[in-house]
Amino acid sequence: MDFVATSDRAVSVDATAEALGLHRSIVYRLLRTLEHRHLVERDAEGDFLPGTYLAVLSRSVRRSLRAAAAPVLAGVAEELQMTSFLVVADGDEAVTVDSVEPTSLDAHVAYRPGTRHPIDRGAPGIALLAGRPAVAGERPEVARARDAGWAQSRAEVIPGLAAIAVPIGDQGAIAVLWLAGTPVDRTAIVDRLKSAAAKISLRQ
Repeated sequence: MDFVATSDRAVSVDATAEALGLHRSIVYRLLRTLEHRHLVERDAEGDFLPGTYLAVLSRSVRRSLRAAAAPVLAGVAEELQMTSFLVVADGDEAVTVDSVEPTSLDAHVAYRPGTRHPIDRGAPGIALLAGRPAVAGERPEVARARDAGWAQSRAEVIPGLAAIAVPIGDQGAIAVLWLAGTPVDRTAIVDRLKSAAAKISLRQ
């Protein structure tokens, strides 16, 4: 399911079987079961895409946090003219659960909900760890983010993209991203994200 949900395009049975290291017939039966439950669907070529029922399931994920963050994310996206997103921890991974793209730009960076990456990589993951007590062996970037109240990264998760994130206590992190190399006012971004994080905390 994760392979289909996080893919940038529709995937074939063969590609899924190869990625999972399973026999084609097993993968086909699994995908057909998921299709029956509307968790995946097929395009005109017969390849598989995330299904409509995933949207229903996603509404229950961190509902209180997501409800509190939704209008704040929209405000950040429009004010900073950057894609803003909400990230939570899932074990050793950072998972994007909501994102908002600016509406007044012809071109912008998209970052789809459901995106996962190791929690110790990228500004959102570092911000999540910075919202927790210090542990032995953590990256120096986590300690710096904990002291500063924000984290930044460049091309750690996706080549060509930079990000800044701020922890929302120990519940999650709010972040924005942009094309690395584009001039930005980091101080203004950090101030806006800190304000956003505080507002989300108060709204819950």
